[in-house]
Amino acid sequence: MKTYFAKRLNKLGTETAFAVSQDATEYATRGNKVYPFHLGDINIPTPANIMEAANKAMCDGNTGYNPSVGIPQLRNALADLAGSERGVFYNRENVVIQPGGKPVIPKFIQSLMNPGDGVLYPNPGYPIYESQIEFHGGHTLPYGFISNSDGFKIDRERVESLIGSNTRLFIYNNYQNPMGAESDMDEMEWVAELAQKHDLWVLSDEAYFEIQYSGKPKSIVSIPGMKERTVILYTFSKTYAMTGWRLGAAIGPGELMKVFAKLSVNDESCTNHFIQYGGIEALTGSPEGAKSILKELKIRRDALANKLRDIPGVSLYKPESTFYLFPDITDIYKKLETKSYEDFRCRILRETGVSFCTREHFGTPFDNEDRQYIRFAYSGIPVDQIECLLYYIWVLILNYRRHYLYFSLELINDYIHF
Repeated sequence: MKTYFAKRLNKLGTETAFAVSQDATEYATRGNKVYPFHLGDINIPTPANIMEAANKAMCDGNTGYNPSVGIPQLRNALADLAGSERGVFYNRENVVIQPGGKPVIPKFIQSLMNPGDGVLYPNPGYPIYESQIEFHGGHTLPYGFISNSDGFKIDRERVESLIGSNTRLFIYNNYQNPMGAESDMDEMEWVAELAQKHDLWVLSDEAYFEIQYSGKPKSIVSIPGMKERTVILYTFSKTYAMTGWRLGAAIGPGELMKVFAKLSVNDESCTNHFIQYGGIEALTGSPEGAKSILKELKIRRDALANKLRDIPGVSLYKPESTFYLFPDITDIYKKLETKSYEDFRCRILRETGVSFCTREHFGTPFDNEDRQYIRFAYSGIPVDQIECLLYYIWVLILNYRRHYLYFSLELINDYIHF
């Protein structure tokens, strides 16, 4: 029997970091050691009090269906915390619990975009933005960033040139994946002014809002006129090391949240019941677990940044948020006479076991891009491996001249007493 799939599937992309992860896993199954810098997963345990709360809820019988918008206790807790952290008022009617933060993206697009409408989104950026825009028939309007001494800033000129009469949505990811880009108030106020001037709805992806190594986080909803036209993507995954729990929320205007609730009924009925009690504990219980996670992530960030900065030919901005570094490796890329990003990635994986994503995994590079970048996620690899391994591997890569590493991983390990 010949199978005919829907044509619209041709427009559906994927989360490319998972493809890199699969490649690394297959390499590891052949007996090779892999050092996983590719996926923004966290190898730190979820805080014990959160696990205990979820387990108790399960043992207490909270294993059946629950409201599609989420249990009221969690919605109340999240409304209170999200509002107080951002200097605005929310109640539970502004909160719809989701099985992770990711479902907020298609629901935002389904609720507010008609086929042919334009959607502004960051590139490089989370690849699911583009995938969902195209899958639902939208017009993709990718905007880029400009690198300077303060990190990466939105290319304002490009954004303004893209806006037309059919532009409907603006996807804004402050504390950004993959670059760690962070808006100062001037840039955030510019985004707000643009949204209000052109009557754009904003998806504020705040997945890394609470992963802050210094200072206090800022949200665009705190700017007058923005709470009414903004949906916050909230997730428990990063702050509480709950990536596999799949717990998040959409936070936005009440009438729009009713639409999200209707979509939830159609898509997944409801979010896992007992896990939501773990979410309540995360928000209202002891914060020590989350503080410990953040402390460990900062140690890893500093260790990785220091090693990368010691390598000739690597330039790096060290962001104060997220758990990613996005080094410029242009000189190394050219030294190896690499044919493509994918050739570069595969070569390093096969010869060293170091696995990472490249700039191409977060969108098609613009024609005027003349620098090469890769992304390191340090959330899933302990600091001792960062300290011992990465520097020496890169030194070997820099020094070899015949495009082939004559050192096996065993020799590298012997050399660094790993």
